[in-house]
Amino acid sequence: MALAIFDLDNTLIADDSDRLWIEFMCEQQLVDVETFRKGNDYFYEQYMQASLNIDQYLDFALEPLTHFTMGELKQYHELFMHEHIRPVMLEKARALLQRHRDQGDHLMIITATNQFIAEPVANEFGVDTLLAIELEIKDNRYTGKVTGIPTFQDGKVLRLQEWLTKNPEFSMEGSYFYSDSKNDLPLLQKVDFPFAVNPDPELEKAARENDWPVLNLR
Repeated sequence: MALAIFDLDNTLIADDSDRLWIEFMCEQQLVDVETFRKGNDYFYEQYMQASLNIDQYLDFALEPLTHFTMGELKQYHELFMHEHIRPVMLEKARALLQRHRDQGDHLMIITATNQFIAEPVANEFGVDTLLAIELEIKDNRYTGKVTGIPTFQDGKVLRLQEWLTKNPEFSMEGSYFYSDSKNDLPLLQKVDFPFAVNPDPELEKAARENDWPVLNLR
C-alpha cells in the first residue's frame, strides 16, 4: 500500500486555513481585530517568503484558543467550516483523493496547520491519517503550547519518519506528495512521486528543473 501524501492549504483547499481561522475570529469579535489582522498579514507574508519563524507564529496564533473550552471551540469550528472552509474545498482535489483511494493507497495529509483547525477538514476529505501541529491540552483547554515537532518545512519529514517508525507496514517506496509551497521542498525531495499543485514561483521553478509534474486543481 503506497502513501499518497497531501499538503492542505492551497493544495486541497483554495486558501490558507490558518489565515482564514484568524479572519474568522476577527469577524466573530473573539480577538482584538486590529492586532490580529495586522499579525495575520505579517506572518502570512513571512510564510509566503519561506522566512516564517514558526515559534513566533504559534505563540501568536494559539493564544486565543486558550480562552475557550473545547466545547466552545468545537461550536466555533463548525461555523468556521460552514462559512470559510467548505466553500474553498476543491472538487478536483476530491477527485484526486478518490483516484488514490481507488488505487488502494493510504491517504495522508501533512500540514503546518494546527490539529484543532486541520482535523475536521481532514475528516471531511476522508483521509486515513493526519499529521498536523499537535497542541497541548490541560483542564479541557488548549494551553497555547505545542507538543512534539511542528509539521513545518523539515519538520514534516521528521514527523513522517516518526510515523513510519510506529507504522512499519508502510514505507516511502512508491510514495506521492502533492504541495503548492516551497516550504515543502524537503518532503517533496524525499518521495518517489512529487507533484507541484498550483505552485508558488520558487516551487514551480524547482518542479521544472526536476521534471516534476505541475497540476492545476483550481
